Amino acid sequence: MSNYQRQIILPEIGESGQKKLADARILVVGAGGLGCALLPYLVGSGIGRIGIIDGDRVDPSNLHRQILYTPDSVGKYKVDEAKQFLLMQRPDVMIDTYSTYLTGLNAHKIVEEYDVIVDATDRISSRYLINDTAVLCNKPIVYASIHRFEGQVSVFNYKNGPTYRCLFPKAAEVPNCAEAGVLGTCVGFIGLIQAQEVIKVILGIGDVLSGKLIMYNTLTANQQCFEFTKTERAEISQDFFEKSHMRQDVNTAGFNNNQPDAGTFIDVRELDELPRVNFNQLIEIPILELNQKMNQLNKFETYYIFCQSGKRALSAAQQMYDAGFNYVTAITDGAEVIANHNN
Repeated sequence: MSNYQRQIILPEIGESGQKKLADARILVVGAGGLGCALLPYLVGSGIGRIGIIDGDRVDPSNLHRQILYTPDSVGKYKVDEAKQFLLMQRPDVMIDTYSTYLTGLNAHKIVEEYDVIVDATDRISSRYLINDTAVLCNKPIVYASIHRFEGQVSVFNYKNGPTYRCLFPKAAEVPNCAEAGVLGTCVGFIGLIQAQEVIKVILGIGDVLSGKLIMYNTLTANQQCFEFTKTERAEISQDFFEKSHMRQDVNTAGFNNNQPDAGTFIDVRELDELPRVNFNQLIEIPILELNQKMNQLNKFETYYIFCQSGKRALSAAQQMYDAGFNYVTAITDGAEVIANHNN
């Protein structure tokens, strides 16, 4: 334990606490900005086993904030590149990698293998999936999210405490980093707070952020703490889980020049997002207005849905599929790719 002597001498940790860290099994869902910020510190603290799940590959736009990757990583799976970096830092740590996305079909099997689940994602649907799986598996969640210069951190389902659904009972789509923009230092700062909460949960020390949401503005250095309580409607059953997360997936496809002649495009971005795309058969419906405007659409037409990065398109397509639209495809390419084809 000589490598950890500087933290072992802390009275709150000691050798018994260091053994708890060595025995701990942590699952990090998401190897993007938050994951890259917190993983080196979890590994450096002496945690014995870490799982990383993410189906994304490294893109050049990731490099300014996802510090585990280099230009040579572009095109490779994030989880593989992260593992390679972390093993150079500490060769004896056990790192499990899953180069796929967490889904209703694989979530239970993966989550039950770990003690603490770290939500480092940027998709609303993933946060509800993580929450519901962790509740069923009786695992605590350390959560964080970023919006531009602001971040928030909380701990859910800790010792049967409040969950994500207690705080956010209803989903509300917000732009992700690719759409709203993000500063790497903001992600790093919030990721370190998240890592600290993971260590507190493992050691059982300090004031864990259960039932509390910390919100921090990195431009003003203003921090607020909101308290929330557990609600009965946030209880999760196996039947509820299957209905919510094991639905049939909608069709996805990249953009091709035949699609504009085969159906109607729906742009679910906000009306001021650039670049704009022009097709003869195109409707602009921001995703927050989709539910109320869906009854104006023909359920038997073919629709291709797109946004800035593909993530809101997938969410919108799922909403339409659930509402009875059977001929819906989410375009995985973003508006810039589509606009370049359109020129």
